[in-house]
Amino acid sequence: METTIIKEARAVQKYLRRAPRKLRLVADVVRGQRVDKALDSLKFINKAGAVDVSKVIRSAAANLQDKNDESSIDMNAMRIKTIMVDEGPTLKRIQPAPQGRAHPIRKRMSHITVVVEAIDEFETNDEE
Repeated sequence: METTIIKEARAVQKYLRRAPRKLRLVADVVRGQRVDKALDSLKFINKAGAVDVSKVIRSAAANLQDKNDESSIDMNAMRIKTIMVDEGPTLKRIQPAPQGRAHPIRKRMSHITVVVEAIDEFETNDEE
């Protein structure tokens, strides 16, 4: 019986109560990087969305490792293939204003999708 190695896995975080515009700043930093380097760089980004993005990246990496039970894939042998931050539903609220007026408040939500792929050994040596 031959074992097949699955090359990619994905993880999705939906309905995250953070604005997509703020999360895209963090996602742009790690797009295309190796998973271990991306997680290291996210530790030092001074944005609240860095924690949320790193959780989804770790989840996608764990999904790839779970899919390949027989052959273990190391974290430095994975790369972020795609990372997308899409807009979710918006909670609409009203802030009372002077003279009977009301100002709208939009509380935005996000959906984060991360696809991680396994890379070959010769590719990992070339990137360093």
